[in-house]
Amino acid sequence: MSLFIAKDLRKQFGGLVATDNVSLEVAVGQIHALIGPNGAGKSTLVNLLSGLLSLDHGQILLNGVDITHASANKRVKLGLSRCFHVTSIFPQSAVLDNLMLACQAHQGSSFHFLRPRAKDLPLYERALELASHVALEPYLHTIAATLPHALQRKLDVALALASYPKLLLLDEPLAGIGPDDSASMIALIRSLKKFCSIVLIEHDMQAVFELADTISVLANGRVLTSGDVAHIKQHEQVRAVYLGED
Repeated sequence: MSLFIAKDLRKQFGGLVATDNVSLEVAVGQIHALIGPNGAGKSTLVNLLSGLLSLDHGQILLNGVDITHASANKRVKLGLSRCFHVTSIFPQSAVLDNLMLACQAHQGSSFHFLRPRAKDLPLYERALELASHVALEPYLHTIAATLPHALQRKLDVALALASYPKLLLLDEPLAGIGPDDSASMIALIRSLKKFCSIVLIEHDMQAVFELADTISVLANGRVLTSGDVAHIKQHEQVRAVYLGED
């Protein structure tokens, strides 16, 4: 069953067609990866999906609801969340306060002030639950800016999960993470399938091949092909334009 459907998405900047009638579907509990060389149109496509850019043409459906013209904030409320390529955390606040602020914001409470935790037990418990999801319990009282980069990325994921997304857009979650931490991040992303479907944009092809149920390859703003890992590895054009194999 398709949770998310994008039909014939098109975006043009002057004479440049950045997204050329792109279509994709994401099933419930699926990780759908977007790959392609630099300049293929991945960033534009993700900005169209998340509502940061408006479409010139096309339609976007989330859980049967037409969100084509919905604002980015409205899309979050309807169940679409995003982790950006650059980590977006509250750097001078502790991990626990980061999580509580995110939970508070998505519950419609004041974003600027936290009530005493004793008076906000559900908020506190939700923050602890998110910390558990991303294995950050030992760092609850650590200032976020002092965390290693890999843990900051995990905190970023937890903040995105605070809105109970149906679909999570992960924009290069392994960027800047060393090989020692990659396995942990891959395991985390795989575990998120229990909570939501995922659109994954990632340059680390080993991670993509380990995680993706379906892969769409973008080239020159178009979908070159879509399929499972075996299909992508064997596709001659993909090997020529992206995988770099003969």
